[in-house]
Amino acid sequence: RESWQGDIQVNLVDKHHRKRKSHEIALAVRGPLQKIAARYHANVKIVEVPPGPPVMAPVVAEVYGLDHAQQVQTAREVATAFRKTDGIVDVDTTLEAPQQKWLLAVDQARAARLGVDQAQVVEAIAMAEKGNDLSFLHDPNAKYPVPIRTEFSAGDKADIETLRALRVRARGGALVPLADVTQLVRTTRDQTLYHKDLLPVVYVTGDMAGDTDSPLYGMAGISSRIGEMKGSDGQPTEQRLISQPDVARRPSLKWDGEWQITYETFRDMGLAYSVGLVLIYLLVVAQFRSYGVPLIIMAPIPLTMIGIMPGHALLGAQFTATSMIGMIALAGIIVRNSILLVDFVRQETARGLPLQEAVIQAAAVRTKPIVLTGVAAMMGAFFILDDPIFSGLAVSLIFGIFVSTLLTLFVIPVVYYAYHYEAEEKPHEQE
Repeated sequence: RESWQGDIQVNLVDKHHRKRKSHEIALAVRGPLQKIAARYHANVKIVEVPPGPPVMAPVVAEVYGLDHAQQVQTAREVATAFRKTDGIVDVDTTLEAPQQKWLLAVDQARAARLGVDQAQVVEAIAMAEKGNDLSFLHDPNAKYPVPIRTEFSAGDKADIETLRALRVRARGGALVPLADVTQLVRTTRDQTLYHKDLLPVVYVTGDMAGDTDSPLYGMAGISSRIGEMKGSDGQPTEQRLISQPDVARRPSLKWDGEWQITYETFRDMGLAYSVGLVLIYLLVVAQFRSYGVPLIIMAPIPLTMIGIMPGHALLGAQFTATSMIGMIALAGIIVRNSILLVDFVRQETARGLPLQEAVIQAAAVRTKPIVLTGVAAMMGAFFILDDPIFSGLAVSLIFGIFVSTLLTLFVIPVVYYAYHYEAEEKPHEQE
């Protein structure tokens, strides 16, 4: 996007023709390329395609402060904390290095005495640096007129003295060098200032690479280092996870990047999960016309976590948004198994069978269909187990269904029997 930025895209051969995965290749080339860049005071980043969610970088810190100088100081300290944290790579900031800039200031009094207009000076410099079409060559063999363009060569553009030697015609007809009517002033380019929601901000970015690729672990390590730093006012830099400060009166930092996407995703999915549980409860209440039985039927839903979390740890998989989707789907699957057991018990007790016998019969008769449907769902999930995006969904379904199905066959009959056994014993005690 800028004149000092470049991009090189490397296309890998098909995965069947190489032994390493694309992520492994990216990890291997990052170090050597960054050593080359360091010799030229450049910054090289290795970005895999697709790079992930639509964020500036996986790990982003938004630095706020009372003024720009305070923001710059805090941003540099935060960038140092980024570099000292294990696994954090491709550290960068939106701070720009000072760039030299030359200004040709027109001496208006001298230019007036020599009969040179300021507009002539501007036009001459623009023609030399950017070029200008003086006329067109009308070639009968050309479809469009060919412009006759005057412009300095690349070498002359880089030589300020060559530019100052350029002559302009005065009102009297004499040719006057630009050096006679201009003064050379050395300064620096204006740096880009960033704002977010009307607040001035400086961004510090980084990526996570290594054994643990989740940016949240790197963010936690950086956060602990920043907590040990003292700001310009002697106080620790304030860190925010969700919202930026209303008014930046002191050095503060707001975490963004994939953390923000993760927070919003799990927040929305958590709300959807809660709404789903409420709707399931209301449907089961309408079916069984009881407020206690639906709680028994939904009891195995928390048991899915006993399988989901150890399953992720066993396979070394990360708990992602798709894992959360699998957990939400398991709520409906497990409730279905519970309904099969409870409905069978109610049918048998309605026929006159004792409660204890009905519970035993339900567990014996319904075990086979429950197990078969669970195995079918687990086998379907095996096909997406190696998918980089939906592997979390597969892990949640496989281990969640396996553990919760086994526990459902024991927990539901026992809890249902205990609940109704106490209800039946109370009338006998009163008699």
